[in-house]
Amino acid sequence: MTAEVLASVLTIVRGRADHLRALMTGLSQQSIPPCELVIAWMQAEKVEALPVLSFPVRHVFVEGVDMPLAAARNRAAEAASGTYLIFLDVDCIPSPTTVEAYAEALTQHDGIMLGEVHYLPGGLPTYTGNVAMLEKHGLVHPSKPTFPDIGVVEEPDSGQLWGLSFALRRATWTSLGGMDEAFYGYGGEETDFARRASQAKLSTYRVGGARAYHQHHTVYIPPLQHFDHILRNARLYHAKHGIWCMDYWLGQFAARGLIEWTSVACEIRELRRPDDRETVAARQPEHILFS
Repeated sequence: MTAEVLASVLTIVRGRADHLRALMTGLSQQSIPPCELVIAWMQAEKVEALPVLSFPVRHVFVEGVDMPLAAARNRAAEAASGTYLIFLDVDCIPSPTTVEAYAEALTQHDGIMLGEVHYLPGGLPTYTGNVAMLEKHGLVHPSKPTFPDIGVVEEPDSGQLWGLSFALRRATWTSLGGMDEAFYGYGGEETDFARRASQAKLSTYRVGGARAYHQHHTVYIPPLQHFDHILRNARLYHAKHGIWCMDYWLGQFAARGLIEWTSVACEIRELRRPDDRETVAARQPEHILFS
């Protein structure tokens, strides 16, 4: 690996200023730094008092009131100059080898690279560079596959892609047309992208050494605060691919009498919307890390 890696790190932000600062602190500790950080702001103004990095930070602004996640990733990719694109959620703190591991994998394989994510509990001090603290407190998501310590392992299920941490060659992103901006709000856009990548015969890989640490935020089970977005994007996905995504959440909605739906249904019949009381009740205690 050369000293200069042409890898752009991209993140999309609405709120979460402290999480963004921690992400940037993690980028300042990379064994091989990226060539730039691109921040796509889903808000009118950028946050002030961000950490100073040794590489350029580019800012783009994305309009849309319904969390335009797909559009924000597309705008970030359009602004990036790197040969490789590393997408990190604003909640993620990269480990010191994240950029190097992703870049090394992408020099060897053309496909979708997935990095391991460990989840941090709430109540930790603000991250200022203590990687040992992250290692001590980070927990593996119970539903995710095992990652190698180093190197790559092919992942047969392209649906394992989730937007917290993934990377690919810029040319590959362009060939796939980026993410479908018909998806907006919460859910579905990454699963659609992964399915289109699989249909294009691109392999998916789990990458050792590209670990990130997910900073805690409140979990809702089920995610009733995103009810309308999930129904809309699930319907769009089914219209495109003939199968359902986010079926786990749809099943939870059905169990609560909010929708009429089964995994073999051709449509979702909305029975009622969750009320404020139900949404508040779905909020989990701070020790719950996974949805």
